[in-house]
Amino acid sequence: MIMISDELFASFRDTGRDLFLTGAISSHGGNMSVRVGDRILITKSGSMLGRLTRADILETDINACSEDEGCSRELVVHRAIYQATDARAIVHAHTVHTIHRSLVSDVISALDSESKAILGDVPVVSATQTIASPEAAEVLSAALVEKKVAVLKTHGPFAKGATLEEAFYHVSCLEASAKILDLADARR
Repeated sequence: MIMISDELFASFRDTGRDLFLTGAISSHGGNMSVRVGDRILITKSGSMLGRLTRADILETDINACSEDEGCSRELVVHRAIYQATDARAIVHAHTVHTIHRSLVSDVISALDSESKAILGDVPVVSATQTIASPEAAEVLSAALVEKKVAVLKTHGPFAKGATLEEAFYHVSCLEASAKILDLADARR
């Protein structure tokens, strides 16, 4: 059992608050996790990321087990990403402009310099069942082997990082880029 440190709890709390305040999630949307060895700390299903308490962060194993009860429904996706990549943290959001771009393109290619430099082209992947499915887990984990962030069509970005803050940065950077793309399209 991992005792969540004050520093790690603050990272969850602050990232959740930032996701909510920036409009990246609705009141009860999105999820986050951190890998610690063969354990995962993940937000509880239905938690309000903008108001996280320690009770909203649950611990489970990197492999499926009886401890999964109460964890975010997207645990299957987080597990697959951790098993396939070097991720230490994952943030999933429901960013409006990014989801819009996923409806019109299979790749989000930034116009702005920051996103080009940080993220490059961001893949949009599809799954028949977009929420908490093995298919979504498979396509997202495959995309994130080489990329920092990938978008599940109609559902939103999943970003990896060494920390929650870094994963949030990737989500935030992508959303800014998607907004610029939407504004550029509106001018045409």
